[in-house]
Amino acid sequence: MANKSRPAQRRIDPRKNDTRRPPKAKAVAPATARDWIGGARLRTLPLAIAPVALGTGAAYLYDNDEGWHWVRALLCLVVAVGLQIGVNYANDYSDGVRGTDAHRVGPSRLTGSGAAKPRAVLTVALVFFAIAGVAGVAVSILSGYPWLIVIGAVCVVAAYFYTGGKHPYGYYGLGEVFVFIFFGLVATAGTMFVQVGAVSLEAWLAAVAIGLLACAVLMVNNIRDAQQDVLARKRTLAVLVGDRMSRVLFAAMTLAPFVILGFFTALYPNAGYVFFALLAAVPAVIITLTGRTAPEFILALKLTSVTALLFGVGLAAALAF
Repeated sequence: MANKSRPAQRRIDPRKNDTRRPPKAKAVAPATARDWIGGARLRTLPLAIAPVALGTGAAYLYDNDEGWHWVRALLCLVVAVGLQIGVNYANDYSDGVRGTDAHRVGPSRLTGSGAAKPRAVLTVALVFFAIAGVAGVAVSILSGYPWLIVIGAVCVVAAYFYTGGKHPYGYYGLGEVFVFIFFGLVATAGTMFVQVGAVSLEAWLAAVAIGLLACAVLMVNNIRDAQQDVLARKRTLAVLVGDRMSRVLFAAMTLAPFVILGFFTALYPNAGYVFFALLAAVPAVIITLTGRTAPEFILALKLTSVTALLFGVGLAAALAF
């Protein structure tokens, strides 16, 4: 029997495109100014503004004979905003280099998307930490309490190691603890202390209230990313307690401050106007309890940030006037 001739093999001309080659990775455009501004996560800035406003309002209520310590209050605001933006960029850097943001469903990040070099993002974070540090040193000297510099240094270290370092505590369900302490208690009580050298009961109660709202913002953000965080082995509080309980906790964190507000209303009539912040808080709670998609949780996050701003600035005005 004659041997069947073997079919001629197809020769590939290297000058032509070979369809069998794997597709090239999609090029990522370098980050624009808009991308860098987005990296600052401006929607979180109410968490820095509100406690400073509350501390200043409580300080004026405590000793209005001294007038407004507007320079110290402004420096406290620079510290709070600098830390907030710094921690946002540091979080972008740390999650990006770990690969955590490869699973995210929210807005893309500078490092994780490849739009910016990790070193550049880290440098920006350190610049804002430095701005906060310089303002902190200044307010410590002006207030006559240089030992406050140590507390400021602790704030910066805590901000970086939220997601930075080998064992970031934000990956072990402790993010809300950091937010409550530093963007609630320390920011509010510290702002009052550097102005009048004391912290009143009103300041402590306001600090607890605004700290809970700050925790609510973080919680709804982590609810949105819970499934992706599981894949990245990022054990946020939302991951640890589960979907249903995390939604319940969010509702409690968002509404509990209005229970505290009832105390202020009994003593300061203008505080009753702050209940208008419920117009943003209640929809945020409803959306979070029933939401299923990332855009819904992003909307809830924005509404919660607005709630914090209205609550903080509104209550501060009620105390001062």
